[in-house]
Amino acid sequence: MSVTFTSETLPADHKAAIRQMKRELRAQIGDVQAVFDRLSDKIASRVAEINALKSKGDAVWPVIPFADVQSGNISPAQREAVKRRGCAVIKGHFPREQALAWDNAMLDYLDLNRFDDVYKGPGDNFFGSLTASRPEIYPIYWSHAQMEARQSEEMAQVQSFLNRLWTFESNGKQWFNPDVSVIYPDRIRRRPPGTTSKGLGAHTDSGALERWLLPAYQQVFARVFDGNVDQYDPWNAAHRTDVEEYTVDNTTKCSVFRTFQGWTALSDMIPDQGLLHVVPIPEAMAYILLRPLLDDVPEDELCGVAPGRVLPISAQWHPLLIDALTSIPALEAGDSVWWHCDVIHSVAPVDDQQGWGNVMYIPAAPMCEKNLAYAKKVKAALETGASPGDFPREDYESDWQSRFTVDDLNIHGKRALGMA
Repeated sequence: MSVTFTSETLPADHKAAIRQMKRELRAQIGDVQAVFDRLSDKIASRVAEINALKSKGDAVWPVIPFADVQSGNISPAQREAVKRRGCAVIKGHFPREQALAWDNAMLDYLDLNRFDDVYKGPGDNFFGSLTASRPEIYPIYWSHAQMEARQSEEMAQVQSFLNRLWTFESNGKQWFNPDVSVIYPDRIRRRPPGTTSKGLGAHTDSGALERWLLPAYQQVFARVFDGNVDQYDPWNAAHRTDVEEYTVDNTTKCSVFRTFQGWTALSDMIPDQGLLHVVPIPEAMAYILLRPLLDDVPEDELCGVAPGRVLPISAQWHPLLIDALTSIPALEAGDSVWWHCDVIHSVAPVDDQQGWGNVMYIPAAPMCEKNLAYAKKVKAALETGASPGDFPREDYESDWQSRFTVDDLNIHGKRALGMA
């Protein structure tokens, strides 16, 4: 590739870098509009397929019974459905009673340690200018409930199934171990009944400006950036584990490669009650990457992208994609929800929410050199009760009672932290 950016740090003048990148990519691709139009036709047919299913009341999200994962009885059709949509629900991932017990245990843990009295408010501004109300996100990482779910046999089985949907070996290199995922401690959400929320605007994580400028991402998206977009495979892990997000002050970043983002429901989820939506088209990332190269976008802009923020998807720049936003189905406590790391997602607004909306955020982050390096930092944070390195240093749990400790790790937990 001819693009010349080599630094893993944010360019001092990122707007100048954007202008240079655009010149070089346009020269490399050739007729950008023709490539984009061809891709748009492909994406439009997928959008029509999705909306036809929704209009008939048919399922768009693949739903995989956990029993099938547990027994290894996953059909080729089930695998292909998840790969086509880039998302899945694992039904009955945990028994409903177990999930509800974890939810109650979380509340007991918060009450025991007087969280409401010590909470100081959100510690970052990761979502930038996206439409959002203050989320009911608790910066808590080390409860027994969270860690028991993370290191469970059930979680390991699902993560392995999801990781193995990727092509993780190529050119004689294994990019990650699909059967061990590191523990990536994230927060919890507790949204009470009666909540009125603006939701959260459509976006993707795992890098924004980085996707155009970082050398590793230039390799990940080589078939997009050389104009051979039909050959782009969003399930090829090559070079994904080499990506490092820019470090920008006072923002959250992700130091691991996640094959899937995910969460586990701690309460039942009712349709039309502020639920997660996705654009179930993994190839849509190619559309997002090419869109800023068209002539109607200012030369120093990337359709709303800003350093240190998630990558926004908007009706202004991406109307075709916005049209495909699709809600998760109704869920029960214990079900888990997963979406490919490039997949566009949002949280719908809600007025006077009916029922609770409680989740634990647990992704699939397969073991590799990059993820192992972060896992060692996770172990150190667990030992002291500190906030994990990717999150604001709030450290609420450093002196909390009934906190999970290193001594409570089982074999899955030890493997996930590089200890076994």
